[in-house]
Amino acid sequence: MSRVSIWAQLEAKPGKEKELEDFLKSAQPLAEREPQTISWYAIKMGPDKYGIFDTFADENGRNAHLNGEIAKALFAKAKDLLAKPPEISKPEILAVKS
Repeated sequence: MSRVSIWAQLEAKPGKEKELEDFLKSAQPLAEREPQTISWYAIKMGPDKYGIFDTFADENGRNAHLNGEIAKALFAKAKDLLAKPPEISKPEILAVKS
C-alpha cells in the first residue's frame, strides 16, 4: 500500500515544452524498473506547467527513487528545459482507493 509520495512541479522554459514532454514520456520505462515505486505519473497541467507524482510503500522506496535514474536525468537537464528549479515536496498519503 502507498504510504508516502513525491510531488514535483515543473515549469518548462519558453519553447522547451515539447522537449520536456518527450523527456517525461521517456522516463516511464525507468520508473517501471524501480521495484519500490508503486505508481508513477507524468502530468501536464497547462501550456508550460508539468508535474510528476510517485507513490511508495515507505521512506526507503521514496529515497531510492529520489536517488535514482529519473531524478539524475531530470536534474542533468533542468537548466536546459526548466524555467526554474523543480519544486519537490514529499506528501504523506492518508487514504487510497485502488
